[in-house]
Amino acid sequence: MLSFRHVKVRGHIQLLNNIMEFDLSKYEQKMEKTFEVLKREFLGLRTGRASTGLLEPLSVEAYGSKVPISQVGNIGVPEPRMLTIQVWDQALVPSVESAIRASNLGLNPMTEGSLIRLPIPDLTEERRKEIVKLASKYAEDSRVIVRNIRREAMEEVKNLEKNKSLSKDEAFSYYEDIQFLTDNFIKKVDDNLADKEKDILSI
Repeated sequence: MLSFRHVKVRGHIQLLNNIMEFDLSKYEQKMEKTFEVLKREFLGLRTGRASTGLLEPLSVEAYGSKVPISQVGNIGVPEPRMLTIQVWDQALVPSVESAIRASNLGLNPMTEGSLIRLPIPDLTEERRKEIVKLASKYAEDSRVIVRNIRREAMEEVKNLEKNKSLSKDEAFSYYEDIQFLTDNFIKKVDDNLADKEKDILSI
């Protein structure tokens, strides 16, 4: 069957058309999804500045089910240290307030009608260290998932070689490709963690 293979060429991943039974791209997609989840988790970690991404991970009880907070109102940043939520249905305001208080973000809703204001308080040094620790945990969880995907890919190549669908040289080449792909995603996780830590600790 026709599929794509990723190989190392001058330090970059390139796609080559080839007749192969092993499709590395599906494992790359899994790693990419893992990385996207990590980025969303990082958005939900507080820094000293207001960001709509801070509220995006929150869900609100609305009409008998949980929905993303962005589906019940407009989130805005009118000032560097202020978030606002204009809730479309005033009946949902208590649910929105409850979700914010339960989020452990340390935000205190100030409500006027259907408008909720969220001042962003200063982070203490202790709180910053706690958030950095949480960011590190998110990153490590992502590394574990990426390595599990690597193991799954390696196992598939091993089975294909065992079944004579791949030669020993082809299998070895794929092992290298899988490791190269894994190293790239681990580096992306590490780089994003370093950036997030710097953002959290900056005053």
